[in-house]
Amino acid sequence: MTIKIAAVYASPRRSGNTAALLSAAMQGAEDAGASVDSIVLRDYAMSPCLEIYGCKEKGECAIRDDFQAVRDRILAADAIAVATPVFFYTVSAHLKIFMDRCQSLWVKKYWIDPQPAEKLPPARKGLIISAGATKGKKLFDGMLLSMRYFFDVLDAGVDETLLCRGLDFEGDIHRFPEYLEAARRLGAVFFR
Repeated sequence: MTIKIAAVYASPRRSGNTAALLSAAMQGAEDAGASVDSIVLRDYAMSPCLEIYGCKEKGECAIRDDFQAVRDRILAADAIAVATPVFFYTVSAHLKIFMDRCQSLWVKKYWIDPQPAEKLPPARKGLIISAGATKGKKLFDGMLLSMRYFFDVLDAGVDETLLCRGLDFEGDIHRFPEYLEAARRLGAVFFR
C-alpha cells in the first residue's frame, strides 16, 4: 500500500530554508514509494478565526474560504509533514491562521463527538520540520508545544522532528548540506 503524505509548507518564503528541508524529506519519501500532496499555505486565502463559534453545532467552520479545501486534503492523507520557520518561538503566521481555524475540528472531536475515556493511538503519522536562526536552548519549545496540540486535533502523532538551528536568511540551508541529507534520509525511512 502506498502511503499518502500531506506535506504542508508553512513558510512565507516559497524557496526558504524550511521549504528546502521539506522538499528534501518528501523527495526521500517519494523515492521510497510514498505519494506526496504538497500544500503551500501562502497560496491560499484564509481568514483568521473570528471566534464566532459557528462551529459549535456541527464542528464545521462557518467562514467559507480556502480553509476547507486545505483541511480536506490534510485529513485525506495517511501522514502529515509540516515545515515551519520559528517566529518569536512559535510557528509562522500562515500556519497559525490554519491552526486556529482547526478549532472547528477541536470542537467536533471534543465537544460533538467526544473521544472514549481510553485514548486511542493517532490514526496518522506526523513529522515536524523547523528552522530557527538562534542557537538558544529553548528555540523550538514553544513551536513544538503548539504543534503537539495541533496534530492531536488532526489525529496525528508527533512521531519525528527535524529541528535545524543557525538558519535565518534565504539560502542559509546551503551552508548546511548535512541538514538536507538528514531530511532526505528521514523522509526515505519515516513514511514506510
